[in-house]
Amino acid sequence: MTAPSVRVTARPRSLTRIAPAWLLLAAALVVALAACGGAASSTPSTSPDPSPASPLPPTSEPTVGEIAHATGTTDVVFRFEEGGGIVPIDFFATYAPMFTIYGDGTVIFRDLFAALPSNADGLARLSPFLTVKLTEVELQAFLRYAIGDGGLSVARGHYDGPGADLPTSTFTLTAAGTTKVVSVFAIGMERPDSVDSPVLQGLARLGERIRAFSSEVQGEVAWVPDRWRGVLTPDSLNPPRAWPWPAIVPADFAQRQEPNAPGFPVRTMSLDEVSLLGLEDIDGGFSSLTLAGPDGKAYSFALRPLLPDDQY
Repeated sequence: MTAPSVRVTARPRSLTRIAPAWLLLAAALVVALAACGGAASSTPSTSPDPSPASPLPPTSEPTVGEIAHATGTTDVVFRFEEGGGIVPIDFFATYAPMFTIYGDGTVIFRDLFAALPSNADGLARLSPFLTVKLTEVELQAFLRYAIGDGGLSVARGHYDGPGADLPTSTFTLTAAGTTKVVSVFAIGMERPDSVDSPVLQGLARLGERIRAFSSEVQGEVAWVPDRWRGVLTPDSLNPPRAWPWPAIVPADFAQRQEPNAPGFPVRTMSLDEVSLLGLEDIDGGFSSLTLAGPDGKAYSFALRPLLPDDQY
């Protein structure tokens, strides 16, 4: 399936300011293209890299700039996500990356500081996504910061940390024909005796800036998905509601067999199908809806917006 272009509820205004500190720092940094490609697999310590970078040809013509990257509307140039630890099972059904930059400069992200929609009706609603468009200058500045002071140029593939049942933060960078993935368990927790402390501190600062992205940009608008992932699983503890889809049966939700596929029976759903639920404030997704299936069984239903690069 070819993912559609990004749709927004209104045309975003030009981004008038993005992370002023990043732009100033970018002018001072001297990060060659090799820092993204060749240096991507270097290590700051004697520990082996369990997840080295692997070449990935861009899916569209690379932009002309210091750090080359694909330019398509579904090409992921940078992504940040956090998950794991002690979370309910519904977390995995509705999980989506919190921050993605696509090749054309489009950023789709959640405002982590915004109030969550009401759950008075028993649904666990998630905050909606926002979107804004970066210029190439702003995109290059962000990449230079992430690769330089953010530590991605010298970071290993994975870092363990203190504590247990804490989330893992994952950075994915695709540039210069290479994809590098760096994951950090319990990011931001002190590791004073670790030789990796300088790199980990840089990654923690990068994560903090990403979480605060909504406060550092102007002109962002609500992002409205046009495809959804419906997740249907047997049984639920909540009182069931009537099945809303005359043309859909539980068997239409199937467990995909592809690598990295969701671990639930899923179905790609249209806006018209989602509208039959008759629910409000669900653009960010939700869980904990119980439906009475046409087969007489009770099902738990969750909904998650599909990002432009998502297949299903």
